[in-house]
Amino acid sequence: MRKIYVVYDSEGDHTKCLAEAVAEGAKRVSNTEVYIDHVNDADILKLPEMDAVIWGCPGHFGTISGGLKTWIDKLGYLWAEGKLIDKVGAVFCTTATAHGGLESTMLNLMTPMLHQGMIIVGLPGNVPENALYGSYYGVGITCPVEETELITKEGLVLGRALGERVAKAAKAYKQETMERV
Repeated sequence: MRKIYVVYDSEGDHTKCLAEAVAEGAKRVSNTEVYIDHVNDADILKLPEMDAVIWGCPGHFGTISGGLKTWIDKLGYLWAEGKLIDKVGAVFCTTATAHGGLESTMLNLMTPMLHQGMIIVGLPGNVPENALYGSYYGVGITCPVEETELITKEGLVLGRALGERVAKAAKAYKQETMERV
């Protein structure tokens, strides 16, 4: 059984909705147990037992939201002990404007994963919606505040695709690791 932890920060429910789509996609892969928590409830002590961690937030001026950044800053002892080395990781974010810093936010979200020694999974161009609406760094969705829907249909498809891809990557990596033992 693989375990995946989706951790998110959300203020207007846009990022929460995307996090739920990511979790839904991960659950599509057999033998995958998915945990999802808002950053205020997320427990860093759960991370070492996970096979994959996916975190995301709204982009704040092109970077990580304060809530998620504060949580990530608590991961120092996990880094010191190498507890997240070789965990699969992925990122997602939302912004209110088309040029609100989606890609820079995702790159900033990846940096702590790289420091932890995690294996980062992006979203390739063979996902049709990704060619028009997405990003190769993870899932970045623009959610204009004047829209009535929290996230577009295409955004939800991308979220589910990322979750499923991470679960499949974690499954493949775990099988390869088990075969080596």
